[in-house]
This record gives sequence, C-alpha cells and structure tokens, in this order.
Amino acid sequence: MTSPAAILVAAGPGSRLGADRPKALVDIAGAPLFVHALRALIRAPSVGLVVVVAPPDHLDAAEAAVRSHGPWRAQVTVVAGGAERQESVRHGLEAIGDAAVVAIHDAARPFVSADVVEAALAAAIRYGAAVVAVPATDTVKHVHPDGWIEATPPRQHMWLAQTPQVFQADLIRRAHAAAPAAAATDDALLVERLGTRVYVVRGNPENRKITTREDLRWAEWVLAQPPAAR
Repeated sequence: MTSPAAILVAAGPGSRLGADRPKALVDIAGAPLFVHALRALIRAPSVGLVVVVAPPDHLDAAEAAVRSHGPWRAQVTVVAGGAERQESVRHGLEAIGDAAVVAIHDAARPFVSADVVEAALAAAIRYGAAVVAVPATDTVKHVHPDGWIEATPPRQHMWLAQTPQVFQADLIRRAHAAAPAAAATDDALLVERLGTRVYVVRGNPENRKITTREDLRWAEWVLAQPPAAR
C-alpha cells in the first residue's frame, strides 16, 4: 500500500503579515516558514511524500529552499499554486500520485506534532475524513454584520479547526470537483457538503497559525528554545 501523502499549502500572499514576500518564504531562525512546517510533517513516520504548493512567482526560491535544507527522509516535490487556496489544493492533489490518504496542512502552522499528524492519518483511514482541532477556551459570540450579538453557542460544543485536515484521496477529490471556485477556506467544509461525516482529532495550542507580526515573534521565540523545552 502506498504511504500517505501530505500537501503543504504555501502559496498564499500572507498580506496580514506585512512582509516583502509571500508569508511561506519569510525567514524564521534561518529557514523559510514553510521549511519548518515541512520538517514537522516529515517527522510523522507514515508520511511518504510531501507536495509543497508554492507561490507561482517564487517557485525557484521554494525549490532552492527545499534543496538547501535537505536531505529529507520522505520524498518532497514542489508545484506551483493557484490564485486561491482551493485551486492550490487541487494542484497538490494532482501531484500525490496513487496515495490513498492525503493530509492537507498549512505552511503557516510550523509546530504541529508528529503524534497529532499520525492520529489524524489513522482517523482518516478509519473514517474517511478527519480534522485536527482544539476546544474553544473563550466564549464564542455570533455577531451580526452591524455589530450586535445574534447568538452565544454553548462553548462545550465549539472547537477551533487547525490543520492538517486528512482525507481519503478519492473523497477529497470528489469534494473539490463538486465545489465552485473559492467555495470554502476549509477543505473539511467541502467534504461536509457531500454529506460525509468529518471526525475531529484533538490538536494542541502550539499548532498555532502564523498570521501577524506578533505570531512571527512568538514563532521565533519558540524556535530559540532548546528542543527538549518545546
């Protein structure tokens, strides 16, 4: 059986970070952000292939970073992304070959643990679809566009989705084929629309998405700690 594959989505501009290059290529502790996420994915022993979906205008830079920070335990390939995240994931799906299971992970989450990746892969193999998420610790408010609270859902039922989101490959391909362009920012939502249950694997707060300058400073601080302290 072919080993599971992973798609590392690294093609977004990351405009909220305010950098002079796409977010995935911003340097943190001597390596681009996406390289740290790539290292995290490859620590999961089941992953046999990682497809890095890079910004089309920076493909050479992404390929050079993969070469210079290798060698890698698993196969790594780089493909060009699209104008939207959904298109980038589709490009990644075209490059995973005959892998039966695929984990889709954001390059902006460099601290996912191997144990979490392995648990999500196992859940997707068993159930078809699984996402990593953490329980909400704050009270969640559903707010009207005009600024007033419409509802306060019970916090015990609220979880915050992370990545990877892992699927049997045939299922996620069907979900993308059935969805119009830019239909969702979340692959799990496309699968939910097919009427398929998506199971939740508990993640951890350290699997934080790097979005702002403050997040970037936090990531730099984490990487400055001794490995045993992370």
